Amino acid sequence: MSDTLSQLADVLEQRKQADPGESYVAKLYSKGLDAILKKIGEEATETVMAAKDGDRDKIVYEVADLWFHCMVLLADQGLHPDDVEKELQRRFGLSGLEEKAQRGQ
Repeated sequence: MSDTLSQLADVLEQRKQADPGESYVAKLYSKGLDAILKKIGEEATETVMAAKDGDRDKIVYEVADLWFHCMVLLADQGLHPDDVEKELQRRFGLSGLEEKAQRGQ
């Protein structure tokens, strides 16, 4: 995993102990899962809109926001980006159709 994602994961863990009045992430945690999921939905929509507009810089910006909020979700659920990386490694070399068949869908 990249150093940046690992460092961010560490910061997000630390924010669980932060004052919600002083930390955006601590405030999200204090609002609960629904607030985190709402932010992910908003960021996913903004990513789609940026892609439809074809603005490469905006796509990168919005994907960064989406990844950030997904990492907040992982931390909230006691997961780490390493868990996602392991799943991606498991899928590496499988076609999407093979991977889907393994899930029984």
